[in-house]
Amino acid sequence: MTQIPEDEPLSVAPPSNGSGAMPYGTPDAPRVAVRGEASLEFDPEYARIGISVSARGADRRAALEDLTQRNARALELVKSYGDAVEKLSTGTFSVQPQLRDGKRERVYAYDGRVRLNATITDFTVLGELTTRLADLELTEVQGPWWGLWRNSTAHRTARQQAVREAVKRAREYAEALGSRLVALVELADLGAENSAPPPYPAAPGGLAGYGRAAGPPPALDLEPQRQTVSAQVNARFVMSPPQLG
Repeated sequence: MTQIPEDEPLSVAPPSNGSGAMPYGTPDAPRVAVRGEASLEFDPEYARIGISVSARGADRRAALEDLTQRNARALELVKSYGDAVEKLSTGTFSVQPQLRDGKRERVYAYDGRVRLNATITDFTVLGELTTRLADLELTEVQGPWWGLWRNSTAHRTARQQAVREAVKRAREYAEALGSRLVALVELADLGAENSAPPPYPAAPGGLAGYGRAAGPPPALDLEPQRQTVSAQVNARFVMSPPQLG
C-alpha cells in the first residue's frame, strides 16, 4: 500500500464486501480504531427571556381588560427595541376562577396570565429591557437563557476538531508501531451537543414588577455565559505494516 504523507488527506478505502460488516485487518494492512473528541467554548449568539403578565379581579371582564392592557404594554416595550429582538411570541394564555370552599362553591376572583417569549441578539440592550419589563405592573421576567443557533459555525468547528483529534490519535498509535496511516475506512459521527440549558426551563422565580416607581429603573449588568459545544467521532484507519523487529 502507498503511504500517506502527513500533510495530505487520507484516502477512503473501498468496502471489501457488500455486507456492510467491518472485516478485521491483516498483517499487511492492520487497522486501528480510535475516538476523536472536542469540547470548545464560544460566546453566545442569543439570549432568551420569559415574560409573564398577570391580572386579578373579582369580575371576569375586569380581569380580562387589565390583562389585555398589561400584555399590550409589554409587547409594545419589547417591540420598541427593533432589530435587537430576533423573535417575539406568545406562549400561553389562561384565565382561571378562584373558588372559595364552603357549602356552595363560589367564585371570588379571576386570575389571568399571559406568557411571552423573546429572543434578543443585541446584548447591549438586554439588561435595560429586562429591568424595564420587570418594572411593569404585575409582570415577571425569567432568564436570560443563553444559547447558540442550530446552524451556528460553532457546531461545525467542534466536529472538525473532533475529526482532527481522531486522526492525530490514530497517527500516534501507528507511529508507536513504526507504521503510518494509509487510508480512512470509516468515520462515524456520534453527534455534537450544546451543553447550554434548555431554552425555557421551569424556574421558581425571577424579576417581578408589582407597581410602577418614579423614573426608569436601573439597567442590570448581565454578563453573557460562554457556551460549551462538544463533539465525538469514531474512526477506523488502515496502517502500513508495523516495524516490530
